Amino acid sequence: MSDGTDSRITTAGPADTARQDADYLRRRALRRGSAGWLLLTGLGVAYVVSGDFSGWNIGLSEGGFGGLALATLLMGVMYACLVFSLAELSAILPTAGGGYGFARRALGTWGGFLTGTAILIEYILAPAAISIFIGDYVESLDLFGLTAGWPVYLACFAVFIGIHLWGVGEALRFSLVVTAVAVAALLIFAAGAFTEFDASGLNDIPADPDAFGSGSWLPYGVLGIWAAFPFGMWFFLGVEGVPLAAEEAKDPVRSMPRALSISMGVLVLLALITFLAATGARGSAAVQDAGNPLVVALQGDGEPTALSRFVNYAGLAGLVASFFSLIYAGSRQLFALSRAGYLPRFLSLTSARKAPYPGLLIPGAIGFALAAATGDGGRMLNVAVFGATISYALMALSHLVLRRREPGLARPYRTPGGMLTSGVAFVLALSALVATFLVDKDAAFIALGVYAVALAYFTFYSRHRLVAAAPEEEFAALAAAEAELERG
Repeated sequence: MSDGTDSRITTAGPADTARQDADYLRRRALRRGSAGWLLLTGLGVAYVVSGDFSGWNIGLSEGGFGGLALATLLMGVMYACLVFSLAELSAILPTAGGGYGFARRALGTWGGFLTGTAILIEYILAPAAISIFIGDYVESLDLFGLTAGWPVYLACFAVFIGIHLWGVGEALRFSLVVTAVAVAALLIFAAGAFTEFDASGLNDIPADPDAFGSGSWLPYGVLGIWAAFPFGMWFFLGVEGVPLAAEEAKDPVRSMPRALSISMGVLVLLALITFLAATGARGSAAVQDAGNPLVVALQGDGEPTALSRFVNYAGLAGLVASFFSLIYAGSRQLFALSRAGYLPRFLSLTSARKAPYPGLLIPGAIGFALAAATGDGGRMLNVAVFGATISYALMALSHLVLRRREPGLARPYRTPGGMLTSGVAFVLALSALVATFLVDKDAAFIALGVYAVALAYFTFYSRHRLVAAAPEEEFAALAAAEAELERG
């Protein structure tokens, strides 16, 4: 193929080639039919739920209540538009490649690699960051008498990767249970916090007189809205990873759109009640810099209560749920890119239990090393957000391109609003990408550095060795052949 897709240079006949392809894919097979729509919905919520317990509140320091509220609203619109776009794409291309597969079909090998790499940055860095937060929680709760974080990081990666190696069905059921505990805790927190709700505390951050457009609701001015974008994303960051489970889903064409839509609905509800309950109970100023804003909202500077202790422990459950599910997402994106030859092919090998063990173990080792060496969870999450925003823009663009270039493509599910919906997601994703530089320029440049190394590998090596038999590559090859026939 002209784009360098077919990696085989061989004198073998068609039958031998077919056998080679079958053997190659047999050693890289996932367990199909392991997840119905309920497990997929739980996975979508699990990716995100830790963001409700902490992190989002830092946006109050960037935009105040009004700025973060508007940022959350705009980012919610972006994610909703993106989710509806991905629901259509995942019904068209139900493969483990997820965003990489969509971009590969729409934007070619370069677009596929750029999208897949951005997703990998998000899903390898985010678990490392969350493991640090889990360590902080364990230490603050004085569990196990630990005074150092690295044993907790090691335990997280070892235990939870072990569950993933056991099997995808078992892993997703575990994730669903832990996520249900975290969601129940958020609802209980809100019920308690709303009893102390005082609207006067929402805008108690002093206004900066030098900021353009500043006031009680926008203390840092209009620019504060934009600077708060990355923190508004914390209420939804990760939900786009549901399509990565397509090859392990029951009837993905129908279950993917359903799971994506329900997940997004649950996350919007949780974002609304958590944001209002936490800021209204204690005031925006009190929670803006807190590492555990929900606990601060319940007890302030006073003595711990039974409810605040419960929420503190439940926050640990939320962190575990997101850590566990992000490990899953990263392994599937790595599996798909490796299976197609974009990354070293051994990374896509699967075990007897159909788990991609190199795709679990190697990112886990990298994540543990980063966590133990730096201890800087905030910086790593900012790097992850930078990768996420790039992938969002490219996935939305993929929807736009396929709608324009292949209008007759069979679409079992169609995005409400069509190209307008994905167009809104595209514009907002680009805005969020620029906003990452306003918050943490160093994190953005670190992500660009990782990107540069990956692109060099693809440019000079892997793009000449892609595997035509991989599902995502076959979809693209069929599309190219059909287009050639139409032109002929």
